[in-house]
Amino acid sequence: LNFTPKNNIYATFAASILKAKVINNIAGLGVVFIEKSIFSKLVSFLYKTSQKKADYIFFQNEEDKKLFVDLGIVTPENSDRLPGSGVDLSRFEYSEIGTSQNVRFLLVARLIAEKGIRLYAEAAKELNSRYPNLEFCLLGPLDTCSTSAITKKELETWQSENVINYLGFTDHVEDELKKSDCVVLPSYYREGVPKSLLEAAAIGRPIITTDNVGCREVVDDGLNGFLCEPRSLISLVNSLEKFILLSPTEKVNMSIMSREKVQKEFDERIVIEKYLKVIDDLSKSS
Repeated sequence: LNFTPKNNIYATFAASILKAKVINNIAGLGVVFIEKSIFSKLVSFLYKTSQKKADYIFFQNEEDKKLFVDLGIVTPENSDRLPGSGVDLSRFEYSEIGTSQNVRFLLVARLIAEKGIRLYAEAAKELNSRYPNLEFCLLGPLDTCSTSAITKKELETWQSENVINYLGFTDHVEDELKKSDCVVLPSYYREGVPKSLLEAAAIGRPIITTDNVGCREVVDDGLNGFLCEPRSLISLVNSLEKFILLSPTEKVNMSIMSREKVQKEFDERIVIEKYLKVIDDLSKSS
């Protein structure tokens, strides 16, 4: 059972030599099918050649599944969509949203440009000049390897200008999610289904994210959050402003809708049951 690109690729090649059954989980394609660099082309080639050897492949959104079917890498019969990685509803329990005039936004992500971090900072600058009592928080590890990484200097500048409150990194993300009023992810990365959004919705937080592969899966626009255009500062600012201007009752209703959506569509038990069925089917056919 493989998960993450290196495992999906290398373990599948190895398993084909050993004649072992393989189930892969493609949790988003990142920048592999977006960038045109030599590295991206190489990874794309390895994906295409390795995944044809897999016995079964799970995808986390319909767009990725359709892409692989259209490319002839998989068939509808040996692939399926999972609701992301699912979410543990017992750990991420519903927590009532605050109803004060203060609004605390939170972005949880690896700190790279494709996650929309710089757009978030620009939106924070603009909205802080219009509205009092806003706080834009950022939680996640610095990435020292990516060429598009947010730099430590950028973070320090945003903090010194009171644009962003950088919270660092934590293994107990639920504590910070509960303190937030709305979780934001302006990603233009090719996501699977972002775990941070599933966990936020499980706790009952409205979501603002992009109408982008993977991200849109978590939001019913206008019901439990708002969708904005990828890479568009104006669209992001408009969506954030829509939330700011909601009444306390409307925010509470969005909060409840987020929890209900996750319970119905993204419970991790759905993921586990799908895995067990495929394992059982492959075991019988071996």
